[in-house]
Amino acid sequence: MNENPCLPVLDLSPFRSDPTSPAAAGFLKELRDAAHGPGFAYIAGHGVDPRLQLKMIVATHDFFALPERQRREIENVKSAQFRGYTPVSSERTNGKPDRREQLDFGIERPSYDPEPGEPAYLRLLGPNQWPGSLPGFRAVVLRYMSVMQDLSLTMIRALAASLGAPADLFDATFAAEPAPHMKMIRYPAPGPDGNDQGVGAHKDYGFLALLLQDRTGGLQVATEDGFVDVPAIPNTFVFNVGEMFEIASGGYYRATVHRVVSPPELSSRVSVPYFFAPRLDARVPTIDLPPELAADVRPDFAPNPDNVIHAEYGENALRGWLRSHPDVARKHWSDLVSDHA
Repeated sequence: MNENPCLPVLDLSPFRSDPTSPAAAGFLKELRDAAHGPGFAYIAGHGVDPRLQLKMIVATHDFFALPERQRREIENVKSAQFRGYTPVSSERTNGKPDRREQLDFGIERPSYDPEPGEPAYLRLLGPNQWPGSLPGFRAVVLRYMSVMQDLSLTMIRALAASLGAPADLFDATFAAEPAPHMKMIRYPAPGPDGNDQGVGAHKDYGFLALLLQDRTGGLQVATEDGFVDVPAIPNTFVFNVGEMFEIASGGYYRATVHRVVSPPELSSRVSVPYFFAPRLDARVPTIDLPPELAADVRPDFAPNPDNVIHAEYGENALRGWLRSHPDVARKHWSDLVSDHA
């Protein structure tokens, strides 16, 4: 089943059925090995209806097939929450424009104006922008996000249990008012300037990501031997650890550098990454590792208590948005741009 021997395919179904079963224990060991090693894996047996997955891929194609004028009607510069459409080369990674266009979503909530003394990141709470010319689009997206939230909670519990912690260790952090983020992305072929940076090399700063991708390819993960391709495997999600979970695991889990290269000429790629995140005011809880696991933490992991990743999640999220979307930052967050540059 695995088309790429560098990444394992893990069957989540035993843990979903009975987290205390011997089969679930086998899955937890495989998950621990994957999160400790490459930091990436394919997740099968997840229970997400393949028809819903297909609807999301079709909805992504439908949106990017709209005329540019209609796509720009919900451009993200109109949203203080960084929601909506981002044209090609508008987002940056490592200071270089990413060759992709995308549509960003979060939890659908009313806008919030913080009281004096409340953190500015609470302004990230708010509504999404929706294309008015695609009937049924909103219902499909919201249904998919709800299903992915449930799946992510299961993964969070499995990750905690795999390190010997109670499976519900993070429930108080994630189950109430989480702040997930989802993108619908189209990657065009390289432009006339030869830029093939679909997304530049980076680590995710959150807790975990689950990726739905088409068959085009382009995702690559860094290994000791260089970047390796992560092709699509039907009815699986690509899972990876973020920096906040790396810290929560005491460095046992690994947030791995990855990137996306542009697809071949005359083609494009679509994908739907779902980033699971806790309440905006959550701080990173740290698991007390069993001695045998603590002894195997890689030597180069040196937690720094002054690292901003230890701050409240909303502070990390806001820093990332301000850095990657300068146009939105200038329009809606001019009072904070200099403080988060």
